[in-house]
Amino acid sequence: MKVDVKKYWKSNLKILGSLLIVWFIVSFGFGILYVDELDKISIGGFKLGFWFAQQGSIYVFVIIILVYVILMNRLDRKHGVNEDD
Repeated sequence: MKVDVKKYWKSNLKILGSLLIVWFIVSFGFGILYVDELDKISIGGFKLGFWFAQQGSIYVFVIIILVYVILMNRLDRKHGVNEDD
């Protein structure tokens, strides 16, 4: 099966771009820009802005890695470049 490299990389870059936007919003947006607004909300006695800067970002980054793995495995299977074959 011939792989359409342009379609594959276009899809790959779309996935990367989307996940980088989420990463930017969570790390820079929630952790720095919107911290004052988020600090008005408390979770477990801690202000939400502080929580995102200290804990939430780490959880979101792990989720981003898992989502990336799942989406890339689907993309690989779709384009016939699955590593398991």
